[in-house]
Amino acid sequence: MKSAFDKIKAGLRDAEAYLDGERSGFVTHEVVVAEPDVRAIRARTGLSQDAFARSIGVAPSTLRNWEQGRRRPQGPARVLLALLDQQPGIIQERLGAVRR
Repeated sequence: MKSAFDKIKAGLRDAEAYLDGERSGFVTHEVVVAEPDVRAIRARTGLSQDAFARSIGVAPSTLRNWEQGRRRPQGPARVLLALLDQQPGIIQERLGAVRR
């Protein structure tokens, strides 16, 4: 039986091989999320810019940049916004009320 260390070491070797271009034997998953309409998503939550920014863990200035089109959400923020687009109340339902 492999130890936890051996399993982690093997996983790191696999990751290194994948990064070096080896693709056989690996399963990958890519999440493709459409460009979110951040202002519309926030409006459906009923939260102010400051409260919405706090609820998703970003600075209010970041949210304003997204809403005004100066920047685009990337990575996990984009996925979270897609989730909020589908279920606007999910953060409040799962994590509790957000100060308005």
